Amino acid sequence: MVQSKAGDVDGYLTEVPAERREVLAKLRQLCREELAGFDEVMAYGMPAYGRDGSCEIAFASQKQYISFYLMRGDVREAFEERLAGQDMGKGCLRFRKPENVDFVLLRDLLKATAARPS
Repeated sequence: MVQSKAGDVDGYLTEVPAERREVLAKLRQLCREELAGFDEVMAYGMPAYGRDGSCEIAFASQKQYISFYLMRGDVREAFEERLAGQDMGKGCLRFRKPENVDFVLLRDLLKATAARPS
């Protein structure tokens, strides 16, 4: 699934492959816990979290991996050492297997995102 046509995150989660659904639901819960005051929306066919009209975090079930989008360059720079060993594109962490999702790292990234001004 590259881009979903789901109208909300609940709908999105029903569309993802069963073997990824639990991990993505856990990631959603983590976002909801750490991103107080952020809006949960569907943007570009994936769940996204933002404030003041600007998306800062998103995640998706891609064909070959689970992606976690970190749109804040300042947070990526602050975590440069911890992100160095990760499979990462310009602003996207990729987890090839659901069991490899690093929830400790993601929680820290979410906390740092929430702590910074929008």
